[in-house]
Amino acid sequence: MASAPKPALLQRILMRKSVEQVQRESETSQLKRTLGPWNLVFLGIGCIIGAGIFVRTGNAAALHAGPAVLISFLIAGIVCALAGLCYAELSSTLPVSGSAYTYSYTTIGEFAAWIMGGLLLLEYGLAASVVAVGWSGYMVSLLADLSIVIPPELTGPYGHALIRDGKPVLDAMGNPVTTLFNLPAFLVCFALAALLVIGVSESAKVNNIIVAIKTSVIIAFIVIVGWYVIQHFDTLKANWDPFIPEATGEKGEFGWGGILRAASIVFFAYIGFEAVSTAGQEAKNPKRDMPIGIIGSLLVCTILYILVSIVLTLMVNYKMLNVPDPVAVAVDALGPEWSWFAKTIKIGAIIGLTSVILVLMYGQTRIFYTMARDGLLPRVFSTVHPKFKTPWINTILVGLITASAAAFFDINTLGDMTSVGTLAAFGIVCLSVIWLRTTHPEIPRGFRVPLYPVLPAVGIIACFALIFTVETRVLIFFGWYAIAAIVLYFVYGMRNSQLQKGEAQLD
Repeated sequence: MASAPKPALLQRILMRKSVEQVQRESETSQLKRTLGPWNLVFLGIGCIIGAGIFVRTGNAAALHAGPAVLISFLIAGIVCALAGLCYAELSSTLPVSGSAYTYSYTTIGEFAAWIMGGLLLLEYGLAASVVAVGWSGYMVSLLADLSIVIPPELTGPYGHALIRDGKPVLDAMGNPVTTLFNLPAFLVCFALAALLVIGVSESAKVNNIIVAIKTSVIIAFIVIVGWYVIQHFDTLKANWDPFIPEATGEKGEFGWGGILRAASIVFFAYIGFEAVSTAGQEAKNPKRDMPIGIIGSLLVCTILYILVSIVLTLMVNYKMLNVPDPVAVAVDALGPEWSWFAKTIKIGAIIGLTSVILVLMYGQTRIFYTMARDGLLPRVFSTVHPKFKTPWINTILVGLITASAAAFFDINTLGDMTSVGTLAAFGIVCLSVIWLRTTHPEIPRGFRVPLYPVLPAVGIIACFALIFTVETRVLIFFGWYAIAAIVLYFVYGMRNSQLQKGEAQLD
């Protein structure tokens, strides 16, 4: 009997998991609808606050927007809200965990899912590296307060001049100190990878404590440093002159072009809000509660972020904030009598950032695990340790990738690559809503994006518009990364896909 002819190439790359198949794969998890709107708002705040506000705000202000970085936070928050509504619709329509990768697989098809998997490596894997660099900055600053000095050459990326207080650090001979390797960032990534191999089940109580610490640190910073700023406003208001620094003529350096460029940077500060959308199957009333949870958490965090940027850029001149630990720089500027507060802020930031690195690395390992089960990555990445019951091989690989990136690359390059990957992923999520509405209008939806198709379309345009504000070298890297991902799909992914072979997903 002759074998059936293979489908055409276009048919193969658009091959989708059916909604029924995705539902069957998730049937082992029967979740209770216990979360109300306030639960979802607090979940969102806990996931959003962390990396960006502690780490990238200073870079955005110092290099691109100046004090007007607060406008950048507002723009980034609006773009996130557009993507967030699309996440809410997909999560209420497709009852599955597995992030945007699974949404793409079920709506647009396998090729889009593969591309999304590559983008999520930038969103989760490299984001963990960015946070690790920030963690290193706060740890080095705290250790210096305790008179423990790490050799400066081991506190930054390869080949970069070490900057402190806006000036190059000089050695005994008067030459600029050039960093070789970010040792603290490397070590924290590998330590957390080892924890993930052993198995860290994050209890609700521990998570709530960490969220409380992170939020308390931000509020304490706003209140105490804000009070100091008000007391000394006549002197410090000079740091806001000018509020929007004049454009230099270079792409994205100050002016309104710089504000948009900074928006793509501080966009990093909102990564994590999509965790609210993954709770769609546990919301009591998803049609009402999901938009409240997503928009509510984004609104609260945007207000907090704008207040932090106001206090930060008044307390310290924006030119001095191109550091991985801008909040530490601001509290140190209060003077030696506030050293206790500075130490408290740094300890709180370190605890909060540690949890963020752990969650991001965890998310990346589970994406690799899901892709390996689908046959798109080598089956070894779905290997579960016989004792610890964790995907240990892919966890070690994630640890190696994040640790190496954090050790050798500077925070601005890593952060830009993360933002580009995340913006592209969010754009595809917005497209997925339009695609699913067109191809499967009959599927019940717990929540529908309002003003369809205007808001999803504006979301796509806004995400890709912000992508093109980043440096050309990052866009070139992203282009080569995308080409490599496409080649790898045709060389390996399509040939080994479980769906292409007509096989069930691996147990």
